[in-house]
Amino acid sequence: MLDGAIANVALPTIAADLRTSPAESVWIVNAYQLAIIVCLLPFSFLGEMVGYRRVYQAGLLLFSCTSLLYALADSLTPLTLARVLQGIGGAALMSVNTALIRIIWPRRCLGRGLSINSLVVAVASAAGPTVAAGILAVGHWPWLFLINLPLGALALALGWRFLPPNPLPASTRRFDLPSAVMNALFFGLLVALLSGVAQGQSRGVLLGELLLLLLVTPLFIRRQCGLAVPLLPVDLLRIPLFSLSIAASVCAFCAQMLAMVSLPFWLQSGLGRSEVTSGLLLTPWPLATMVLAPIAGRLIERFHAGLLGAVGLGLFACGLLLLALLPTAPTDADIIWRMALCGAGFGLFQSPNNHTLITAAPPVRSGGASGMLDTARLLGQTSGAALVALMFNLFAASGTHASLLLAAGFAAAATLVSALRLSQPDAVRPQ
Repeated sequence: MLDGAIANVALPTIAADLRTSPAESVWIVNAYQLAIIVCLLPFSFLGEMVGYRRVYQAGLLLFSCTSLLYALADSLTPLTLARVLQGIGGAALMSVNTALIRIIWPRRCLGRGLSINSLVVAVASAAGPTVAAGILAVGHWPWLFLINLPLGALALALGWRFLPPNPLPASTRRFDLPSAVMNALFFGLLVALLSGVAQGQSRGVLLGELLLLLLVTPLFIRRQCGLAVPLLPVDLLRIPLFSLSIAASVCAFCAQMLAMVSLPFWLQSGLGRSEVTSGLLLTPWPLATMVLAPIAGRLIERFHAGLLGAVGLGLFACGLLLLALLPTAPTDADIIWRMALCGAGFGLFQSPNNHTLITAAPPVRSGGASGMLDTARLLGQTSGAALVALMFNLFAASGTHASLLLAAGFAAAATLVSALRLSQPDAVRPQ
């Protein structure tokens, strides 16, 4: 998480050093995200086959080693290829992370374990800009990634010592290669289509991508429905509590990304705040999430996750709407408390939603549930980033305002979806 945060901050510096345009340098981020979203479900399936611990450790090793390639790259092409390999390693880590948490923590305390994970994510997101600025102040940008080598070695040693093995299924499972290829085509085409619409690609290219997506999708789903243990967990998506939690997650992360990508443009270009001030004004969001995540982890043991999620997302939607309705010359205090409200609402939603999502799946399908959890997050974030570009293309100077209103709409939709879970049996509190 820290690596992703500092890479985004360092992107302008890297682009200037390699003499590439900002549009070309964005591929450093896009290639990483695309590699992750394509590989998440195959790695979660492998985790169920050979063990979550093995997949996690292999991903950690690949992620750390490719950081050296990334630091040594002297042009955009090898840098992008190294970032793809690093994304594959990151996908292996993320795909089984929640499944490992499920087998580490007792069922009655699982909410606390997931809340600690949410806390770590929020801390990394908040610390990323500061860490990047500190390293760039004393060294060149490759040091941002060379630091992964000692940290990766330490994490490998700790993982080897402490990560537990998981019981493997009694029956032998086979990795279905055609499913993996279709999965890559499906998510690759979906992301390409979203990005193409946002960036105003030619109608011919967009139409071709759409036709290919419409061709691949039914073939992919039909094949998954015919498998006893599918790579795309359609068996889990048939569980209402699971599918509602996935839908709420996609909408919530789409709303989050709409706000977090568009707000810096408004703060710097619209209000004339400096980069440092803008970063400080955005910080209350992850800080509030950090505070609420552990509290939400405790509340899961007493309240239905559908209720906690609906309350949290309702606060999130109100915060986004209040940001959209800010006066033309707001004070810093006006911005800070609205940011904190967004972060608090999101923190109250995230841990209970993740808990419901993972516990709604049978223990033997924890890998599939873990992979879908991160797939939903990345799909929401990718959609949100694409929609920001679309809003700026459509509304120009009012792009941030339009993005925030759209974000509030997605958060309101997520609130409704979360509330629908109240009609489902409570899989959150231990029986």
